[in-house]
Amino acid sequence: MPHAVARLRADRLARNTKPFMARGGFKRERCPACRLVPSHCMCALRPTLAVRAGVCLLMADIEPLKPTNTGWLVADVVPDTFAFGWTRTQPDPALLALLRDPQWQPLVVFPGQYAAPERVVEAVPPAVGANGEDGRRPLFVLLDATWTEARKMFRRSPYLDAFPVLSLSPTKSSQYRLRQTCHEHHLCTSEVAALCLELADEPMAARVLDAYLDVFTHHYLQAKNQQPVDPDGSARQRLRALSSAQAADPGASDTRPEGAF
Repeated sequence: MPHAVARLRADRLARNTKPFMARGGFKRERCPACRLVPSHCMCALRPTLAVRAGVCLLMADIEPLKPTNTGWLVADVVPDTFAFGWTRTQPDPALLALLRDPQWQPLVVFPGQYAAPERVVEAVPPAVGANGEDGRRPLFVLLDATWTEARKMFRRSPYLDAFPVLSLSPTKSSQYRLRQTCHEHHLCTSEVAALCLELADEPMAARVLDAYLDVFTHHYLQAKNQQPVDPDGSARQRLRALSSAQAADPGASDTRPEGAF
């Protein structure tokens, strides 16, 4: 069954009046499940994880259509990923229902300097951590858009104003190479989600998502340059090792392995 981002993309395509052509991308047939050309398909590498946390993607208008969008990768890895097109005046009723669902504690992920100080947190509240007392699960609300669009979305989404703002402090710059950004410290959506999973005591899921992004980047760039993928490249070796470790010890998705970075 297609995941939430795939369904949102299909809905957005159905509303298009003309075919969407991604700037700078390759103009060839693509696999509908991974958006890569069939010769570089990575569907067989899609990991399977049990993840307690959830992710809610609020996506700018054409973001689901972009083949370089990494929210798609989040939906591949995190089973409880929800995706909605962003709108200021008419938010999707299903989005509002999700935000009210008592099983979730929404956390809006955005730099703290743009929010009122009393809303800002830098960690997942203990009540919704792995051993949370009230049973609520963290739901990370990510604004999946360009930086300019994301700031507008944050300011103009009053239905998010009641929730804490989780301000991240990344310790390294983005490794994402499929789009250019004028801010080196800005992370792509997949990298942000991985940091959130770390804070939610899901270190294995975070590392798998990071490795999966590296694999996707390699496959995408090789396809764009009409070069074969390297089946023994470092990205695929890392993803295989993590997948094997998780399969051998399913509890590893909730536990930081000894010596892990």
